[in-house]
Amino acid sequence: MTHYKEKLPAAGPEREALRQKGQFWTPAWVAEAMAAYALGGGAGELFDPAVGEGAFFRAARAIEAETGRQVTLSGREVDPEALAGASRNGLPESDLSRVELADFVLQPPDRKFQAIAANPPYIRHHRLPAEVKARLKALGANLTGRMLDGRAGLHLYFLVRALALLEEGGRLAFIVPADTCEGVFAPSLWDWIARRFHLDAVVTFTPEASPFPGVDINAVILMIRNSRPENRFLWVRCLRPQTPALKAWALSGFQDAGEGHLDIHKRSTDEALSTGLSRPPTQTCPDGPVLGDYVRILRGIATGANEFFFLTVRQAEERGIPGEYLARAIGRTRDLSGDEVTAGDLHALDAAGRPTRLLNLKGIPADRLPAPVQTYLRLGEAEGIPQRALISTRKPWYKMETRPVPPFLFAYLGCRSARFVRNRAGVLPLTGFLCVYPLCQDEDYLERLWQVLCHPQTAANLARVGKSYGSGAIKVEPRALERLPLPEPILKEVGL
Repeated sequence: MTHYKEKLPAAGPEREALRQKGQFWTPAWVAEAMAAYALGGGAGELFDPAVGEGAFFRAARAIEAETGRQVTLSGREVDPEALAGASRNGLPESDLSRVELADFVLQPPDRKFQAIAANPPYIRHHRLPAEVKARLKALGANLTGRMLDGRAGLHLYFLVRALALLEEGGRLAFIVPADTCEGVFAPSLWDWIARRFHLDAVVTFTPEASPFPGVDINAVILMIRNSRPENRFLWVRCLRPQTPALKAWALSGFQDAGEGHLDIHKRSTDEALSTGLSRPPTQTCPDGPVLGDYVRILRGIATGANEFFFLTVRQAEERGIPGEYLARAIGRTRDLSGDEVTAGDLHALDAAGRPTRLLNLKGIPADRLPAPVQTYLRLGEAEGIPQRALISTRKPWYKMETRPVPPFLFAYLGCRSARFVRNRAGVLPLTGFLCVYPLCQDEDYLERLWQVLCHPQTAANLARVGKSYGSGAIKVEPRALERLPLPEPILKEVGL
């Protein structure tokens, strides 16, 4: 059998084209496990709503060869080039003859299916045209009876539409990013799924076993049946890349233990939905102390145009902008190598030519600003800065968001793992960080709280509230960070 390409372009135009189309091809060892589950209920047809280069069609043929059961293939695809790739990579025209070139979500088939398997296009909400987003939101409300959050990506609507087209007793296997289980839209989505469908299994992957190495996507396989919901399911963590154990486990009807390659747990659906389906089981008391009991969290400052508002010392000097109109700030997590930001760190960044000065004009009328600042604002107007989406809502357009200097920062996504940072330099953070404001400003209290924030047990709990990515990085939104469980023994030890 001719194998389709599994190596993803790391950067450049080819990678950007994949992002625009949301195409990340599914490796055979994953696709075959998913097809084994979907067809395991006795279905004679496998439907793929996003055929692409035919990974699940090839997988179905592989399962057919192992089980001796005949399988019909059908599906949808919107990209003719992808289907052409399926032909080039060995799929015969007979296998592609029942594939329609049509939009699965907005122009769905007029019948239901016994077995559905897919890797839906991962197109994030900000890449969708406004008219398409509006139609998708209306569709979600119509199918689920509730409005999904506007930050839901296209893959969410593929899942909802596919579940609605699943025959009674039918099976669905979808591989999706972990934000399907962790995003702001997840509670509403999963409340609908848990009330209507039976969750058989969720398969996660360690960073070393990622199906998409080199891509910052933490993949999750959802295995769902259209039958009476139950409060138990199997949660699986795949420990080895390209392991045959995953397919063997699915083919065995979940009887194979996958020893050494799969970590399998029986979980309560209620616990898992509370913890997060993509996260390991937790025994944390839901009524225990959380970070929000001690602090409030705000996101960092969104300038709307960092290249204009966030300057290096040299740029500020060349423009003649007085220091009183500049605030010390930090923009990227990679600009910090440690767990503290100090005056020495800022000097090092200045020496390296990194921006550390935020233009902060406090809404002062332009005609009352120094001439060099007025000149700089006119330059911004000539470049169209005031017309940018976020900036156009401000009056005047150059008025910056305000934040008190936070004693602590939270680096929520970067090359280094998410962590708390002690702000000893008194900097303002941009959106690469969250602002952490303790409810008490007493210096002794801040020192005690810092001991808790930088403790390894606190860091370990971040995985319970954050959105995870394929490299092991974690992104934690402000409200989620306030739900971070704090280790009670450590709180008692430091006297909080």
